[in-house]
Amino acid sequence: MFGKQRRGSSLLEFTLVGIPIIFMLLSLFEVSRGMWIYHTLAYAVRQGTHYSSLHGKGCASPNTCQVTIGDITGVIKTAGLGLDPNAVTLTFTPASGSATSDTMANLLSNTTTWPPSSANVPGQHVTIAATYSFQTFLAMFWPGAGRAVMDSRAFTLGASSTEPIQF
Repeated sequence: MFGKQRRGSSLLEFTLVGIPIIFMLLSLFEVSRGMWIYHTLAYAVRQGTHYSSLHGKGCASPNTCQVTIGDITGVIKTAGLGLDPNAVTLTFTPASGSATSDTMANLLSNTTTWPPSSANVPGQHVTIAATYSFQTFLAMFWPGAGRAVMDSRAFTLGASSTEPIQF
């Protein structure tokens, strides 16, 4: 008779404890994925900026080692392993301030020399910035928010790096 009174208690206990633990575990993985993507994006942008700062006007005689936006984007893509090239928007800003901005996928074929000759003197700063649209599935767990949350489940992660031209 005592066993019949406890029937269903394990199902109730799992519902009260197990489901929130599963949600917290999924949330932990999703936040960790977001942090990994942000760190990868920041590292890749830093590598691209460093590469461009070492390939200025005077890096070799007779000045044959200038690079293009496509070359620098290739370095960023290689360093940013796992980033979707269609979701990353890069902005190249030389010291003269005339920025070039597009998705990584489109900039891979850009043959424009960068930094431009007007801003390619050692000591001038180059800046590369990137944004990444991070899609999360956690929005479907937010109760009561309806379609507005499902439409806004993308977060924009940003990173930038500035370095002076070395040569």
